[in-house]
Amino acid sequence: MPASKTRRDSPRELAPAGCLILLIAVQIAYPLTSGFARDTVTVAVVLASAGTALVHAAVTRGLRYAVGFGVIVSGIGLTAESIGTATGFPFGSYDYAAGRLGPALFEVPLVVPLAWTGGIYPIWVVAGMLCRTPAARIAATAAGAVGWDLFLDPQMVADGQWQWADTDSGLPGLAAIPWTNYLGWFLVAGLIAGALTLWERTAPSPRRLGVPVAMFLWTWLGSVLAHAVFLGLPYSAAYGGVTLGLLGVALLVRTVRTGTGHDDSPGGDAAGPVAWRR
Repeated sequence: MPASKTRRDSPRELAPAGCLILLIAVQIAYPLTSGFARDTVTVAVVLASAGTALVHAAVTRGLRYAVGFGVIVSGIGLTAESIGTATGFPFGSYDYAAGRLGPALFEVPLVVPLAWTGGIYPIWVVAGMLCRTPAARIAATAAGAVGWDLFLDPQMVADGQWQWADTDSGLPGLAAIPWTNYLGWFLVAGLIAGALTLWERTAPSPRRLGVPVAMFLWTWLGSVLAHAVFLGLPYSAAYGGVTLGLLGVALLVRTVRTGTGHDDSPGGDAAGPVAWRR
């Protein structure tokens, strides 16, 4: 029997799956809490999300790649959020609730740039599996980030974590979030994806992508369920489900079509075939 059939995963290689299980557990706890407990769970979700992303990146592509990924995404995210709260560009004029999400830098809670890292990572991986060119991957990542934000911002605004000065020019059903916010997300996520395209060239080929794929599917389908059923946010369930579903449906179709766990696109992740295992 081939060695690949008999090989067992080491504890180190199982670590990303353990982080993902923790992430799912704390996200399930979110609608069951309120007040200070919910704030604590919100921070825990961010830490578990970023932890899952960075642990997987470190295990599968090396610590150097993971650190660089975190610095790029969190660094650009923090810069954009700091400029945004100070000037209103590119997301619109908004403010974070004081003291609810822990310590802040430049009036931005420090967990917020980590949220960018945890949210972008599975979208970046899936976009790499689906897209044949770097330009297409950048565009897909930016669009996927907007889909993720269509879940994130309505949920956090409903919980009072932040609010916009303009509360009546949003999408139908989401008036409290100006529609220009999503243009800002597309711009910032596109910048992040462009920087990551360069960073990809310094790392080994991607492999064992089961965890970020599962993380993506959980974020997409789990958020639709949570918003529609448990959080009373049907509009964000619809908007986020459709927009993030542009990647999600393509991922599912590709899985059914190929019947394998390999990346068969020449430009997928700027590398050759990619296994979906942990």
